[in-house]
Amino acid sequence: MDENRANINWFPGHMKVTQRLIKENMSKVDLVIELIDSRIPFSSRNPLLANLINNKPRIVALGKSDLADSNVSDMWVKYISKTEKTLAIAVNCKNAKSVKAVVSVVKKALAGLIKHKTNKGMVGRAPRVMIVGIPNVGKSTLINSLAGKNKAKAENRPGVTTNKQWVSVDGVVDLLDMPGTLWHKFEDPKVGLNLAYIGSIKDSVFDIEYVAMNLLEYLHKNYNSKLIERFNVDLSDVNEPFEKLEAVGRSRGMLIKGGEVDTERAAITVLEEYRSGKFGKITLEMPPNIED
Repeated sequence: MDENRANINWFPGHMKVTQRLIKENMSKVDLVIELIDSRIPFSSRNPLLANLINNKPRIVALGKSDLADSNVSDMWVKYISKTEKTLAIAVNCKNAKSVKAVVSVVKKALAGLIKHKTNKGMVGRAPRVMIVGIPNVGKSTLINSLAGKNKAKAENRPGVTTNKQWVSVDGVVDLLDMPGTLWHKFEDPKVGLNLAYIGSIKDSVFDIEYVAMNLLEYLHKNYNSKLIERFNVDLSDVNEPFEKLEAVGRSRGMLIKGGEVDTERAAITVLEEYRSGKFGKITLEMPPNIED
């Protein structure tokens, strides 16, 4: 594949504004929930957030766990908890039990602060929690699930939340939803591709056919049975990535004048069906091995 097509970088002006907002509001919160994507736990972590969060108490939540391989998500939770000495939890915002588990983890993380205030007879504002993460990782959806109402904007596309929003959760905690933020440059091309796969980067800023071809290559190598089931085509005898995209398009009857395959339409279909979970539960990154 043409390596020039792999340069996926997106850092519009509002990303810099978001970083400033996070930094300015960090002193106003008692806890930070860093929300990442269960399908790409490494690639969906903004390396700039560590400095912005600094020593503030933190929980790492692996969102959209309903779209990821649950066994791998458990491995990631164990890895993050052990290596970073912080609370971690996999979250499915569509599942009430999962959402309640997040509340329990938040209360556990804030137990010391709550006890201190109670002993001091301190009353007033509820503990404040900031939720941070990359675009389209599900911050607003998580807030709405925790609050039990649609107060935060939530859509399946990056860049929906454009300003900070405070949302109260039954008077127990106040949640601050921040706009998603990426970083200036992806040193590893795989990170850019992974973010493109899940829709954290706008489709208009990268070569959608190139991204879809790479995703097909990964799925063919690691989840071939799911690929066959979804498109009713076996790509084992198809060597070239572009020809695999053509085979998928042909299987869906995506033909244009002259009998050629509409590969752009095929690419859009591959990405949309992956993002919506129609391939099944698929994780794109495995955690490093750690000793028990």
